[in-house]
Parts: sequence; C-alpha cells; structure tokens
Amino acid sequence: MPSPDRMLNALRQAITLTRATPGRRGHVLHLQDCSEVLVAGDLHGHVGNFQALMLAADLERHPTRHFVLQEIIHGRFHYPQGGDKSHQLVDLFAALKCRYPKRVHLIPGNHELAQWTGRIVIKADVNQNRLFEDGVLTAYGSEAANRIYETYLDLFRVSPLAIYCPNRVLLCHSLPPSRALAQFDRARLEREDFEEIDLNPGGSVHSLLWGRDTEPETVQAFLEVMDADLLISGHIAYDEGFGAPNDRQLIVDCCESPAGYALVPTDRPLTHGELLACVRTV
Repeated sequence: MPSPDRMLNALRQAITLTRATPGRRGHVLHLQDCSEVLVAGDLHGHVGNFQALMLAADLERHPTRHFVLQEIIHGRFHYPQGGDKSHQLVDLFAALKCRYPKRVHLIPGNHELAQWTGRIVIKADVNQNRLFEDGVLTAYGSEAANRIYETYLDLFRVSPLAIYCPNRVLLCHSLPPSRALAQFDRARLEREDFEEIDLNPGGSVHSLLWGRDTEPETVQAFLEVMDADLLISGHIAYDEGFGAPNDRQLIVDCCESPAGYALVPTDRPLTHGELLACVRTV
C-alpha cells in the first residue's frame, strides 16, 4: 500500500488531469488523438481483472489507444480486519491516469454516484457505502483515511459520464429508462457542477447511471438524443462477460470471470456486427 501522502498526491494529480483531458466539456468527453479504445465493463474491485485488462490495453506500445474503465468500487474482496478493498482500484486508476493522462479514463457508475451523494447501496443486507469507508480506514489509518476518502469522492465528481469516440460510438455506464427519457437533458451533462435535481431519482445524472432499460426503442431514442450511432455500456451482469440485448448496444461486464471487454477501432464507422466482433474476454 502506498504511503497516505503519496496516494493523496496521486489522487489530486489525477483530478487535475481529468479536468484537463483534451476534448472534455463538463462531464462529457470527446476522445482526441484516438485510433482505438479498450472499453472495460464494471470491475467492482477486481484487481486481477484490472491487471489483465491493463496488459491487454498495452498502452506503451499503442500510442493512439485509449483505455476506459467503469464502475470500480463496491466489490466482494474484503480485508480480514474489515472493509471493502475496492478502493485499491481507485488508487490504481489514479496512478495510471498520471502515467497516461490523455488516454486513461474512468466512467463512474451508479455505485460511485451513491458513494459521492451519500445514498446507501444495500447488497445482501450489507451497507456497501460503509464497507467502502471501512476499507479506506483499514488501509490508510485514522489520521489519513478521511482526507483520502474525500479525495476519492472529488475524483468521482469530476469524471466523465459520457465518452464519445470519433466514429460515433458512445460509452456510458447505462442509459435512462423510457419513462425518464422525456426529462433527460443531455446539456446538463456538459455542466462542470451538478445540481441536486440532476443527482436525485428522475434527474439526468441519476437516470443515466441507474437505468436498465435495454428495449430497442429506448436505446435508439437515447442514441438520437445523444447524437451517436452505437452504445457500449455496463451495469448489467452477464455470465459470459458481455451481452448484446439489441442491435445498437453492447454491454461489457468485468466483475467476474470471464471478464468481457471491447477493443474498438475508432477511425471508421462500425456496424453493430463489427462492434460485437471487437469483444474479447480475460
């Protein structure tokens, strides 16, 4: 485990670099100098899968390849002394962002949103928010834990919620359900600071991160609102590590094994079939 001061420095630098990422407008990012992108699904603290994905990304040898992670906290790996170890993935992301500041990106999911807004997530009758806080305390001790924890939340707050590839492929954690699409406002994602209305149930941010509607009509309407052709998302688990519930969407899932990801060319338009051919597993 890095020293608390070293970790704080890396996290603060990652926040600064996230804000300065080329192509960023509020919480929307248009990838720059990008010929391909590796998109990972929900990781939920799975360090082993992250390490395998990092090897697959091979950023050192591919200078125009980008690497996109999503939903990295609240996992099943716990410290013997107590607490969720998924904060380790936040640490690893921060270090990687510092090394490749223009090409490594985090899309927060509903779990990061719940953590930064203080809305409790319960799984198997266990408070996941509290487990995450306990893990930070176990790792960094009482003197530094609160500073590091608050900096984690700052990182979640500034991270992009929608990423556009040059070929009109959109990367989001999820999409609003059909009943929320009429109220969904794409322009609010381009704001630097959100209002409570955005983060509450029914708001544009909350709907974007919590929705599970994969009906073809909903996905098509959402893509029209977002001005994109295809969607790569997460949020839904698949035993195979990926799924294609309609002809405009690919869902990738890295929570367990196999872990599904997509290595997608971004220098040309793609059909849905060509997008599915980009799927790999680790």
